[in-house]
Amino acid sequence: MPRGLFLSLDGLDGGGKSTQCRLLADWLRGRGYAVTSCVDPSPQVVGGTLRDLILHRHYPLTPTCEALLFMASRAQLVAEIIRPALDAGHIVISDRYLLANVVYQGYAGGLDVEQLWQVGRLSTGGVEPELTFVLDLPLEEARSRRSGPADRVESRPSDYHARVRHGFQTEVQRCPDRILIVDASRTIKAVHEVICQAVLAHLEKGGSDVVAARQGT
Repeated sequence: MPRGLFLSLDGLDGGGKSTQCRLLADWLRGRGYAVTSCVDPSPQVVGGTLRDLILHRHYPLTPTCEALLFMASRAQLVAEIIRPALDAGHIVISDRYLLANVVYQGYAGGLDVEQLWQVGRLSTGGVEPELTFVLDLPLEEARSRRSGPADRVESRPSDYHARVRHGFQTEVQRCPDRILIVDASRTIKAVHEVICQAVLAHLEKGGSDVVAARQGT
């Protein structure tokens, strides 16, 4: 089993995931922990080809094809980056992970949610975050925060993103012990503090291998 601690952040585009991932990583490193950060789908694996195909090529993909491309990219991300970092006792922070697949292609895209979980666990070899933070905020506020051109998923209509938000909220209710919702309409500092408090509480409950990595033993 992995010896490190695996965390992920998810939610609607515009919710501040990338900012909060960076702040969390900096905070943990400041406390002496070894941290590995990644993005799912990753530009670091398979030369970024799968990420580009999924998000930036504009020919149509069926929901099933799209879901499986995400799964393939994630399988490589786990093999090349996440599992080695966990085995080394690092804290891994991922900007999105399997939950996003379940929500975007399942709840919003119409695929079977349980089947997506099953395929996802197969593709990742069972490597799942111990804690996932869902940054939640209203659709219009999320849209107003986005910058730059919209990718394939971001450009979908509002009713699609409403189903995405509902999917995240549903999964939070199903797994409240490991999927935590955070009010992302608050200030960046306030959101960061909520996440740090939850991570610190989790670290204090256990994780001897992570503590050993922190102490350099």
